[in-house]
Amino acid sequence: MSEKLYETLKITDLKDMLTKTKQQYKNRPAYKIKISEGNYKIYTHEEIREMVNALGTALIDIGLKGKRIAVIGENRLEWEIAYLSVVCGTGVVVPLDKSLPENELSSLIQRAEVEAIFYSEKYEETIKKIKYSTKNKLKHLISMDRKINTQGIYSQEELIQKGYELIKNRDTRFVNAKINPEEMSIMLFTSGTTSNSKVVALSHENICSNLMDIGSILDVNEEDTILSVLPDHHVFECTVGFLFSLYKGSEIAFCDGIRHIIENLNEYKVTVMACVPGIYERLFMAIRRSLEKKGKLEEILEKEEKYKNSTLEERKKAFNEIHEMLGGKVKLFISGAAALDKKIEEKYRLLGINLVQGYGLTETSPVIGIGTNKEYRLGSIGKAVPSVKAKVVDSDKEGIGELIVKGPNIMLGYYNDKKATKEAIKNGWFYTGDLAKIDEDGYIFIKGRKKSVIVLKNGKNIFPEEMENLVNKIEGIKESFIFGKIQSEDKDNIKINVKIVFDRKIIEDTYKVTTDEEIYNVLFEKIKLINKKMPPYKAIRGIILTEEPLIKTSTNKIKRQANLDAINKPKN
Repeated sequence: MSEKLYETLKITDLKDMLTKTKQQYKNRPAYKIKISEGNYKIYTHEEIREMVNALGTALIDIGLKGKRIAVIGENRLEWEIAYLSVVCGTGVVVPLDKSLPENELSSLIQRAEVEAIFYSEKYEETIKKIKYSTKNKLKHLISMDRKINTQGIYSQEELIQKGYELIKNRDTRFVNAKINPEEMSIMLFTSGTTSNSKVVALSHENICSNLMDIGSILDVNEEDTILSVLPDHHVFECTVGFLFSLYKGSEIAFCDGIRHIIENLNEYKVTVMACVPGIYERLFMAIRRSLEKKGKLEEILEKEEKYKNSTLEERKKAFNEIHEMLGGKVKLFISGAAALDKKIEEKYRLLGINLVQGYGLTETSPVIGIGTNKEYRLGSIGKAVPSVKAKVVDSDKEGIGELIVKGPNIMLGYYNDKKATKEAIKNGWFYTGDLAKIDEDGYIFIKGRKKSVIVLKNGKNIFPEEMENLVNKIEGIKESFIFGKIQSEDKDNIKINVKIVFDRKIIEDTYKVTTDEEIYNVLFEKIKLINKKMPPYKAIRGIILTEEPLIKTSTNKIKRQANLDAINKPKN
């Protein structure tokens, strides 16, 4: 368990957090929004809290008290104001993944019993179609972009103005709303297709305990600027970026896209960023290319060797040129949502850049462990945060076992799924499904997934069984096996592939093809149709065809490791 390094403000719920910090950070900048090239609008922490109160008041006024309200769109001020206005006194917020296709979004809206949705313009046509489905309860559409209410669609901007008027006329329904910190206030869907994804039920207590834990061990304050890169619906970004920034009085700037990260780090003089490993690898390669162009790579490599036993601060001064490439202000990079290559982590720190690993799950709100300035070990995700206990069970002779955790950040359970909840939480301990080792000093080292889930570099989880179900529906396919295939020399760059067992007679009769090449082409076209119905990260990139059955258990279950070994077995 980590040692608390900083004093933190005690909060009971997110409304309490906004109220207590309003006066503390009053005129400090909360958001820096780019209006056009070189032109920005600054919103103070006080203004943000007043906007939340106004929008929440207006939502209650149109009958949404106690309702499920979804939010979908790119990272932006309106998304975050909408989230807070729902969760801090109106109802239950349901953040949705903007990359999902229409059929999946429709199903999630139905399952969560969503009655209103905030959305950005890009998703308007999709949301309109979903509204007219008879299978859901969706009644109210709220546009983040419209300036006025039109054609039965609310304007978020107009609702905020209406809320200001209501508050001026002494409407205190939202401002004085009581929050039960222990009840479900946030519904998050795990990665997966509509039928198999679980709904994680989180409370204010879950999130706030995590905010206080993170605040007690990370050096982040009102002088910092945090760059928002990962999608807001992702609990890692939502807690560690968005909500944590408001809790600590920092300023948020929104990234213009992955290709613009270095530009944005310089533009906003960013001090803190939380991202996935793939981004840090991309940044590192950009730095390396720049040094090669300038003919300075050899010089830097020699300097790394010279300063390898120096402190982080000494290295920062020695490699000032590289820090200037990143805006000159960076003091903390946090990597999470997937495993960070140990070599990349080491390289950053050799350059005096404070890069630490964090680890968690949607079910843990999310942070379980994170490296700190004081407690850091290469390759580790640090120690468990102060209010969380962690241990491994069923460990092998090397001390590697399943990581289980206990604390106030553990979810209430899976919504409407008692069976799955009982399997995940036993005697108060949450079973992560990850294999880990905890050393004698309490540092946690994640070793991999216990189950078959494939974790991509961007942090997305791929569940093979659900994708196999889709592939198996193709006419002429007997069975299939989804697996991750490493691309080139990058062991973390995994692409989804499938091994297909086909029935030659059915294939020939159905598609009027005979040669192996024709069969391959026709089945790959069918796979491409499946890809179109899924977000890009789930797309199947390669196929292997065979008429030999997959290796299975006596109960007809696919033996995953045995099949993977067979695929990877060198050809004679």
